[in-house]
Amino acid sequence: MDRIFNFKNLSLRVRIFLSMIFLTLIASVLIAAVSIYQFRKEAREYHQDRLERKEAAITEHINYVLQTTTYPLSTENIPLIFKEKIFELADIHSMEINFFDLKGKLLISSKAIFKLDKDKPKINPSTLKIIQSSLDKRYIEFSKVDGQSFRSSYSYLKDTKFKPMGILNLPYEENTEFYDNEVKNFLIRFGQVYVFMFLISIILSYFLSSYITKSLKIISDKMEETQLNQRNEKIVIEDGSKEINLLINSYNTMVDKLEESATILAQSEREQAWREMAKQVAHEIKNPLTPMRLTVQSFQRKFDANDPDISKKLDDYTKTILQQIDTMSAVANAFSNFATMPAQQNETLNVVRIVKMALEIFNEDFIQFSALEDEIIAKLDRTQLIRVITNLVKNAIQAIPEEQENKLVFVTVFRQNNEVKIAVKDNGKGISRENQERVFEPKFTTKSSGMGLGLAIIKNIIENYNGTITFETEPNVGTEFLVSFPINNNQNK
Repeated sequence: MDRIFNFKNLSLRVRIFLSMIFLTLIASVLIAAVSIYQFRKEAREYHQDRLERKEAAITEHINYVLQTTTYPLSTENIPLIFKEKIFELADIHSMEINFFDLKGKLLISSKAIFKLDKDKPKINPSTLKIIQSSLDKRYIEFSKVDGQSFRSSYSYLKDTKFKPMGILNLPYEENTEFYDNEVKNFLIRFGQVYVFMFLISIILSYFLSSYITKSLKIISDKMEETQLNQRNEKIVIEDGSKEINLLINSYNTMVDKLEESATILAQSEREQAWREMAKQVAHEIKNPLTPMRLTVQSFQRKFDANDPDISKKLDDYTKTILQQIDTMSAVANAFSNFATMPAQQNETLNVVRIVKMALEIFNEDFIQFSALEDEIIAKLDRTQLIRVITNLVKNAIQAIPEEQENKLVFVTVFRQNNEVKIAVKDNGKGISRENQERVFEPKFTTKSSGMGLGLAIIKNIIENYNGTITFETEPNVGTEFLVSFPINNNQNK
């Protein structure tokens, strides 16, 4: 279950998009929460301030009544002093007014008439203790009745000599209807604006995430296409951000260094190949020199002009020397052909006809030819194309053991994806796994004679035309070489 949604597995574009939407939601919720809190805070402060102002006005009015009354100022006389005035005060200030004695028993109220003393309400003992223990002898009690909030102010009623004579109680109902309506109207307006802003944020998030990831996608695609053995294009983005430009500059610098490294590597590989080639040539030339030396020395020791078989011995000696000279000549020619490839003479050729003509020099009756089209035109060098075909067919023939009964070499020419393809397939012994990676090495061969330059030469020819050569092989089943040439090629000169 924890893997159903994994944020880290999402693409950068989706993560940016979702993150911006999430931030928009969080911001909206916070704005709404802060606004509601502020409305409620203002409501509390308003009611607190209103209660304090009313309390101050009523207290001032009460003090005036106490100063002008003819009754002695005592707790027992409070009902007499405010018998008529309490209703007048309540009407003037639009407040309920209650007077309690110092023990919390109700003396007189502007709201109700109590018939029995036992029915009269009293101040809660805990509230009374708080009033008595407070420094300013004042306490505000909060309560809720039927879901409506109330504030009750309790303060000492003092005579002209500041002696406590009773407790003044002012119940205050917090009418939050106005602020509730304001909050409701705000939420409605905010919801409308929020829906609009949310749609805008979705659109902006989509385009912004696309803009950010577009440049990254270009860089990613270029990096995937980057290879050591080819020329890599640099990235050019004109309106990229500073971070994207830094990344692009790093990539372009890497491409420059990669190209330099490829040049150095190619040069090193060529030098290494020539060194190995020179060693191989020296070895191949040295091999026939030793038997030639031994033959000359042996003939020198055993030469007898009077020997009746001198003519036959001289003929054998001459044949041995000539055989070794031919071997050295073959070695030299092979090396020369690989080292100095003749210049390409590009012609507009019918590849099908040229391949068919190249096969005519072979006498083997098990060579079969097939073409899906009668004509496939490409610009190639006739001589080099024939050389490629003859070399591949020759190798295919040699790959089939002499003792094998059913021999087959199948050559096919066809067109595919604007390329002309030539397939040479045999049913020989195949190429062993350990030799497959070395097939195109200049000095590699599995034959008892030759230098192993044939496949290396034709690979060089094919690549000069921006073509490719690949093979598939299976031991004791056969091998198929596939050559591809671009029909519209722009080969390197």
